[in-house]
Order: sequence, then C-alpha cells, then structure tokens
Amino acid sequence: MEHLTIRANGANFHVVRAGRGKPLLLLHGWPEIWLTWAPVISRLSDRFTLIAPDLRGFGDSDKPDGSFGPDGHAADMLAVMDGLGIDRFGVVGHDVGGAVMQPLARRAGERVAGLFFFDFVYPGIGPRMAAPERLNHIWYQSFQQMEMAPRLVGASRESCRLYIAHFLKGWAHRKDAFDDVLDLFGDTYFRDGNLAGGFAHYRASHAGRIAMMKGEAPVLPPIQVPTCVRWAEHDPLFPYEWTDRLGETFSKLDLAMFPGVGHFPHREDPDRAAEEIAGFFERIGWS
Repeated sequence: MEHLTIRANGANFHVVRAGRGKPLLLLHGWPEIWLTWAPVISRLSDRFTLIAPDLRGFGDSDKPDGSFGPDGHAADMLAVMDGLGIDRFGVVGHDVGGAVMQPLARRAGERVAGLFFFDFVYPGIGPRMAAPERLNHIWYQSFQQMEMAPRLVGASRESCRLYIAHFLKGWAHRKDAFDDVLDLFGDTYFRDGNLAGGFAHYRASHAGRIAMMKGEAPVLPPIQVPTCVRWAEHDPLFPYEWTDRLGETFSKLDLAMFPGVGHFPHREDPDRAAEEIAGFFERIGWS
C-alpha cells in the first residue's frame, strides 16, 4: 500500500493507493478511517486500483473549520481524484461515505462508472429514523453537535477509546470485527482535531436530516448511475426494512440483503464484501 498526501480543494488529504486495474474510490464512515477498508483492499488489489482517503476531518487529512458535510466531502473527493489524474472511477462507500456518494454522483455522474453502497442514510428513510422506538439509536447524532462533545469524549485516551469502541462493537453483529484495530482507531480519534473533525459531519448534516425526518426533504430526480446496494441483515442502526424506497433515489438499482452481518459488512465479512464489490463492477463492465 502506498501512502500519499494529495493537495486538493484547499486541503491536504491522506490517501492510500494499492493494486492495479480500473480505479475504485473507497469512502469510509464514522467512526472509521481509511483503514476500515484494509481487508477489502487486500482481497481486491489484484483486480482494481483501490483509492482509500481519509475524508476531511478524519485520520491524517486536514481538519475543517466548522461544520463540513456531504456536499463538501463530495467536492473534496472529485478534487482528490483530479489530483491523482483519474478521470473516471467506481465508488464504494458506507455510512458517511454513502452520504457523500449521493451528491458526488449528482454533481459528476459522467465521471462515475458505478456506485456500490453498504448501509447508509438516503432520503427514503424519512420519518422512520426519528420514530420513538429508534431514538436511543440516534442520540449520538445530537450529542456530537454540541460544542463540549469533543472535549468530553477526548478528556482522556481511555474515554476516547471507550467511546469509539462503543460504536464499532455495538453496531457490529460479529463483535470481533474490529478487534485487531480497535486501539488504533481509538488512538487515531484521540489525536488533535479528529473528534471535532468527525463530529463536523453531523453538524453540517443536521438540517437535512431534520427535513428528512419531517418528510420535508426536497424531491430530487433519481440518480442514473448504475447502483448496487448490499444492506446488512442485522444492522441495529439502519434496519433492512428501510431499503424499501431506494428505487426512488437510484434508477438503476441492484439491491440484496448481506446476510450474517451488522452495520459494517466490509469488516465483518470481507471475503463476501470483496466478491460482491468485484461482481457488481464486473457486471457493469468496470473491470
């Protein structure tokens, strides 16, 4: 794996590049960094060129000044690919990465060969996210917008590691999925700026999510890029039933359940995740 620093859109981005073949951009979620994709990268590097950045605010990339959401990340990622000299590419994403992929595809669909998603937020989830029985699942989205949140979570190395581990283990169905990197993830978020940098996504996304929960999100035309969604069977955060309106957002949709995993299919079952990713891009001729 090659570690690069790419200057793009006014910031420095840490990017990992590996493999050979058609390029795939891998976009991580929260509370993750590029390293969440390492098991998938090792399984796909003989078939694709994998580009795994730390989003702005995360890991070793520059931190935003204030809130920074999907539209900003999308502009960043297009600029990163420009900086790498890559015009057309496939995109694979999860969680926050999936939120970024939607404005990216709307902004530059001609550059995107295909979209592959694991569990993520899209407009069709609507008011279900804020249903009374779901409130205990989304408390962190409000907490992380508070000014004191980075200082509370980052008060000590141990408090930060406990907080990050709570989500990585709690949202996974296979509880050992992050055991080999749990301390590394916690220590990465404990570094200056990384808690606030990750929390900035929730501050920037708040108005849009409230509109979605009220059923007032603007109706946008469906994305025309070929799209594959593999949604976890046991995701406690985003139940599989919430996939029922994906066709309203993606006109060329290949949807199936990803069995036996929780919120992190790419870490919980990387063998199957890699085969699903490769299979989709082969089917659409991007291989």
